[in-house]
Amino acid sequence: MRSFLLTTVLAVPAFADPSLLERAQTTFKPLPTVFESKENPVTPDKVALGKMLYFEKRVSKNQDISCNSCHDLTKSGVDGEVTSPGHKKVRGGRNSPTTFNAGNHIAQFWDGRAATLEDQAMGPVTNPVEMAMAGKEQVEKVLQSIPAYGPMFKKAFPGEEQPVTAANFAKAVGAFERTLVTPSKFDKYLGGDEKALSDAEKKGLQTFMDLGCISCHNGQGVGGGMFQRLGFAVPVKDLKDQGRFDVTKKEADRFVFRVPSLRNIAKTAPYMHDGSQKTLPEMVTYMGKYQLNKELKPDEVTAVVAFLNSLSGDLPKAISASPKMPPSGKDTPKPDPT
Repeated sequence: MRSFLLTTVLAVPAFADPSLLERAQTTFKPLPTVFESKENPVTPDKVALGKMLYFEKRVSKNQDISCNSCHDLTKSGVDGEVTSPGHKKVRGGRNSPTTFNAGNHIAQFWDGRAATLEDQAMGPVTNPVEMAMAGKEQVEKVLQSIPAYGPMFKKAFPGEEQPVTAANFAKAVGAFERTLVTPSKFDKYLGGDEKALSDAEKKGLQTFMDLGCISCHNGQGVGGGMFQRLGFAVPVKDLKDQGRFDVTKKEADRFVFRVPSLRNIAKTAPYMHDGSQKTLPEMVTYMGKYQLNKELKPDEVTAVVAFLNSLSGDLPKAISASPKMPPSGKDTPKPDPT
């Protein structure tokens, strides 16, 4: 009898909270299939063009950088660098965030200076430290010189007399990025499949919520839906990046950044706006200290990391595969390394 009782006790699941799923469903939401936009409807032709442009290096001054260079779709939408090398290998000042699931963000860039994916798309192209194109006119000149793009732009933007424009470049890239959605086992769990998460992942989810992480990391993206001050609970010493303050010039926005989505977070190291946190446990510990004023215990960190791993989704192979790029025309500008 003693042996039977012991076996029965040991067989009880390590985690069993009947209210956990309901709590999670009120805090988080499953990802959609596409991040739709009324202003820029997602169409197959627009997406096909946008994917080509996402990989297009000729819209950089030296024709050696594309969107995919810093946001590699085979690497969960990042390049794994602390900061990314741009024109002439000059490094930018902030870590390149993933483009996967970026369509649900409140705004784009760490400081939120672009409201939408479409607003964001041209920023790096004309940034002198990144792709370094002189302006929209130069981008249009290059695109108009590549014969295959004319028909593609016309299909994507029917009815326009001259559809090959920088504005439509941004719309096409934005439409493509709206398809970069990576649902995971966590979405199955939110849909009611309680077996989708392991006991360790459920324990991590409970810990994540009980610690208060959900005050910033909630919704479809498990983050990405608000701005927050870095050092909300405990000031971060020697923080040099002014964050959103540089955009708004409002004192209330000093050291404020867009809260990142935690989707695929286990695959997108290093972390933070400056890439200063190298591993997921380091980042969780850092967030606990400065955002929650809590010295997290090792078992709490381990639990949260287990949950965060459940947010890693399957990368859409058909989307991430590099396309065959169209040949240049006789008038296509040559690379300019200066």
